[in-house]
Amino acid sequence: MSTTDVRPTRPSRSPAARLASAAASGAVRVFLVLAGLFWLLPTVGLLLSSLRSPSDIAASGWWEVFAAPARLTTENYAHLLANDTITGSLLNTVLITVPATLLVLVIGSFAGYAFAWLEFPGRDWWFLGVVALLVVPVQVALVPVSKLFGVVGLFETTAGVVLFHTAFGLPFAIFLLRNFFAEIPRELLEAARLDGAGEIRLFTRVVLPLGGPAIASLGIFQFLWVWNDMLIALIFADSQSPPITVALQQQVRQFGNNVDVLAPGAFLSMVIPLLVFFAFQRQFASGVMAGAVK
Repeated sequence: MSTTDVRPTRPSRSPAARLASAAASGAVRVFLVLAGLFWLLPTVGLLLSSLRSPSDIAASGWWEVFAAPARLTTENYAHLLANDTITGSLLNTVLITVPATLLVLVIGSFAGYAFAWLEFPGRDWWFLGVVALLVVPVQVALVPVSKLFGVVGLFETTAGVVLFHTAFGLPFAIFLLRNFFAEIPRELLEAARLDGAGEIRLFTRVVLPLGGPAIASLGIFQFLWVWNDMLIALIFADSQSPPITVALQQQVRQFGNNVDVLAPGAFLSMVIPLLVFFAFQRQFASGVMAGAVK
């Protein structure tokens, strides 16, 4: 009587697991490093240009700095700090970006929790309306919102720019956080309710800590979008105190050869979002990959 040799079958791996295994190989790591360096090349070039004199910039490319590194100077940044328009625009950009990011995170977190775990009339229809707002382009709202802001006195004000960014950032924020919060096990929330936790305490003590990666990812996206925006700032911001993107555009238009101010100003405008991204890259990666590997 023959016996059949039964061998255990290896369970098939998910696409995310196969991708993670491939990323661990040496060739892929080298490729990712090279891609990262290539992505940072414009930033390095802008940095070196900001440390060169205007005559050197006009005479040759930034890569020529490696032939004469002693000619690097910080005089351009001294001129930048003496330019009230650029320094004031950096402050105005912070005053726009930080409130617009915090408002989206706070309101989006509350709304996402409500759509995920609270029962109220028309919840699904309200959420469907939020999803529908994701496809509305910003350009469609420029004229009607301009008229509305003109009536209520918010046109060409910092508050108007913040409200516009908040309104258009909320649909994506609510959609993202609602789907993330909905993945929290119901048993965990019910156990907290049995222990006497109310909705506010449940939200602050259970939901927010678990949703930290998603909230951090959303905060990075919102910060980068608002900081780098030019269209909305060009229309709604005060022309006498514009953010950095508009201020640099005005410098190009008025002083085409004012490169000793434009180069360091553009580098500062670029490096601040990069620092924010690298500071929170771990939370960003956790939020992006949340739910990909079970």
